[in-house]
Amino acid sequence: MARRATIVGSGPNGLAAAVALARAHYDVRVIEACATAGGGARTAELTLPGFRHDVCSAVHPAALSSPFFQAFGLDRLDWIVPEASFAHPLDGGRAAIAWRDLDRTVVGLGADGPAWRAVVRPLNRHLAQVAEFTGNQLIRVPRHPITAARFALRMAQVGTMTGRRVFGTFRTEAGAALYTGVAAHANTRLPSLAAAASALYLLAHAHSTGWAYPRGGSATISGALVDDLITHGGSLDLSHRVEDLSALDWGDPDAGDLLLLDAAPRLALTLPDVPARYARAVRRYRYGPAAAKVDFALDGPVPWTNPDVAAAATVHVGGTRHQIETSENAVAAGGVTDRPYVLLVQPSVLDASRAPDGHQTLWAYLHVPPGSTLDPTELISRQIERFAPGFRDRILATHVMTAAQRHAYNPADIGGDILGGSFTLAQALRRPVLSTTPWRTPMRGVYLASAATPPGPGVHGMPGWLAARQALRDTTDRHLGLHDLFG
Repeated sequence: MARRATIVGSGPNGLAAAVALARAHYDVRVIEACATAGGGARTAELTLPGFRHDVCSAVHPAALSSPFFQAFGLDRLDWIVPEASFAHPLDGGRAAIAWRDLDRTVVGLGADGPAWRAVVRPLNRHLAQVAEFTGNQLIRVPRHPITAARFALRMAQVGTMTGRRVFGTFRTEAGAALYTGVAAHANTRLPSLAAAASALYLLAHAHSTGWAYPRGGSATISGALVDDLITHGGSLDLSHRVEDLSALDWGDPDAGDLLLLDAAPRLALTLPDVPARYARAVRRYRYGPAAAKVDFALDGPVPWTNPDVAAAATVHVGGTRHQIETSENAVAAGGVTDRPYVLLVQPSVLDASRAPDGHQTLWAYLHVPPGSTLDPTELISRQIERFAPGFRDRILATHVMTAAQRHAYNPADIGGDILGGSFTLAQALRRPVLSTTPWRTPMRGVYLASAATPPGPGVHGMPGWLAARQALRDTTDRHLGLHDLFG
């Protein structure tokens, strides 16, 4: 009789763990609270018929460099890699553009071009080493110490006020804003070393593999993983919300059965006989600010004042470095400014399948305090209108998901935190506990497989794969690699 593996949560990480274990001949069942699989990689008609919106994640900078996705063969999907990885509109019709071509970006940044090249080139030239270094818990010795040292130096250079003064990096309004828009993805105080680490990782991808997204929406990623799971004998148990693991029949750990959680780590504490020390460590794990999102159905393209902004699927709307930092620091202190930082995706500029002919879909969120009930529609619309006069006239319909609604929709997003935990250096070391094997819990057969474990947030499947690999090592004494399962 095959060993059983039960996966709670069908996000990209849960599905990655599921397909790995199914290929290792486990009898796999994936339990999902929603009516469809996918977690943060779902696509749905949220506004009007024919307008397909990504429910959470839309653009996936780390997808094409992910060792798991590469081994699984997700490169077979129809990926769109924009010529402009991201754009940053500025007042007066100006814009800074991060072209995938680093040299083109350098030319466009003028006086800040050499500094941009100096920061990015040593990292994007060694993207695999950067991904390896950042994709594992930081308490172990890196396999590529020179790349790790370069990365750390640049963190200090761009992520601290002292580094800014000493190195004088990004002195122009355009260069400073272009960098800060990326750093703000981390949803934490700015400047900070943690945000700098996130920004450098994203910039290395922006000027190499690019910030890609699949034609048809993020659901195509989930669909490919689900198809493989079913092909290898696995099953999906949808519309089944699990809030107490003590009542869940997941098998016999003494027989080698497994329970993997693509969920908030605190769900593991509902099991019986959780060691007190582990419970305290999990309770100390902190969650960060949240995201409040609006999806727009538009009757045409966003009328950006600067036409180059239309070349990028991802747009950072927030103005100057000072304005973005003021916005993000206000959120960290429990508030929201009148001119917030907005992360915007306009997928249909390059993907006609996302909206009816001549129309557009738009996805945008701002950061808010955890649990917020703020409807962000007006704040987001005002910021877009600032750089695209006439935007409001293009709106046909909207769909709102507040931070509180996000938490209700997906209990793994505590308070609406879509990053799986507060993004700090301390929690890079302790994610969610300080351990060389953070996916393993003290409860036999139970493993964590969510973004709250290394390497953290993003649609890349790596936390799920690393949890599955750890489980296979512990229960079968087999050190299976990706090539063993997908080669």
